[in-house]
Order: sequence, then structure tokens, then C-alpha cells
Amino acid sequence: MATERLQKILSNAGVASRRAAEELILAGRVAVNGEPQRTLGARADLEADEVTLDGVPVTRGRYRYFALNKPLGIITTAHDEMGRETVLDLVPIGGVQLHPVGRLDRDSEGLVILTNDGHLTDLLTHPRYGVAKEYLAGVAATPSRRDLERMVRGVEVDGERLKADSASLAAAPTAHPGEEPAQAAAWLVLVLRQGRNREIRRLLGALGIDLRVLRRIRVGPLHLGDLGVGAFRELTDAEVEALYAAGKTAEQQAEAAAAPTRSGKAVRPDTMPRDDARQSPRSHRH
Repeated sequence: MATERLQKILSNAGVASRRAAEELILAGRVAVNGEPQRTLGARADLEADEVTLDGVPVTRGRYRYFALNKPLGIITTAHDEMGRETVLDLVPIGGVQLHPVGRLDRDSEGLVILTNDGHLTDLLTHPRYGVAKEYLAGVAATPSRRDLERMVRGVEVDGERLKADSASLAAAPTAHPGEEPAQAAAWLVLVLRQGRNREIRRLLGALGIDLRVLRRIRVGPLHLGDLGVGAFRELTDAEVEALYAAGKTAEQQAEAAAAPTRSGKAVRPDTMPRDDARQSPRSHRH
């Protein structure tokens, strides 16, 4: 495909009219391969370049997005040197080189996102941004209130501060038809943002809590829902947009927290706009 002017690319993608696209370009909101473009003569080749508006790809035809309910024993990687079954073996769509968004231990189960969109992957997994991941943990005995509070305050383990964003008791999950109920005496819902290696297992272990089941049930706004074990489905456009909105909000909050104001004080993340207050790139469609 030959190179085309950016305003034509945005218009053809249904993102904005050509006149509105010119305003977006002049405002520096359109980038090619990560580099903002501020001149109306800027061009790109969609077969070789990635064009984004506010960090979101304007053409999603080249990208695919799937949710998988990973079973126990499956490796969350694109390739395994030992020849073990991976999450990609469970999503045999062919013709697209997918990769998992983040990791989920072999002994853990639940929601894994697979895509070929590297930018979204970075937004959802970069430790600096801290997009929330929610887990359902089955344990051998009901933790005390003090233990729950310590999970949130944090525990020092091997030189790292491990902590949950929130921790609370939960009801036992309902098994899908044909599945055996998970065995645990009590259940917890834990929300994490740090993304450290085997963080929940190490955190609970430091508190002397015996973990029996660990299931990821949410990544940002995307919930596992009633997806059966080993099953997968393609995400809707609305779900992809919601994931991008969550990732971009987290990125902006991280950048604002790191950037001092003129008074020398850091901008508080909670002063940033909420997801529902920000305009989606698709709202420019005419």
C-alpha cells in the first residue's frame, strides 16, 4: 500500500472527518510509530506503520483480541522450550501471531488476554501504570481481619514490598456444569496493581495462609464472567475500547504522579479525569 496523508487515513478509518482530522494532527494527537505528527503533510503506510490517535490504533483490522479461561497446568507464554502446552495451543485461530498479555502461573487459572496488539499489551502490563487485576483466592482457613489489613498494608518479602490494593472475604464460586467445585475452606477477592512475580502466593505465604486455588477474574474493566475452563472468545469493540481507556488512564496517572508541578509538588493521581469523563477516539466519528 502506498503512503497516504494522515487526514485521509483517519477519515477512511471512520475516526474523524478530514477537517476534524487536520485539527487532531495539528494538536499533536496523531502519531506514526509512536512519534507525534504535527504537520498536515505527514504521511504513513498502514501496511508498515502504526497510526494512533491519543495512543489508540486508528485501524484495528490488523489486530485480534481474545479472552481465555486458562486451566491449571497450561503455560502462559507464546513458546515453551520444554514442549509443554501453552495458552496459544488453546486458541487455534491460525494466521495471526498472538501473544499473552502478562503472565499467569502454571498453577493458577482464569482470565488471560491474547492479542497481537503490542501497544495495548504494554499499557495493561507495565508495572508503572498499575492497571488493576482481580483474583479469587481459595484458602485452607478463614483469614483474620488483621491478616486482611496486613495484605493491604504490605509485607516485606525478599527485599520487595508485596501488597494488595484491596482484600476482602468472598463467597465460594459456582462451578460450571460438568466441573468439580473448587475445594477451599474460605475465599478471598484480592486486587493487585504492582504485578510482581507470584505476588499473591508469596504474600499469603508470608502471612502463613495456605493457598489452595488462585483464579484471575478481572483485568482492568474486562471480567472473566461465565467463560468455561479452557474456553475462549473474541473481545467486542466496546471491550477493547474499555481496555484502552483503562490503560491510557493508568498511564496518564503514572505520568502525572511522576511529574512535579511548578510549585514542586507532584500531581495527585486522583485528580486525573475518570474513564467515563474522557472522550473516546471513536467519538470523533462523523
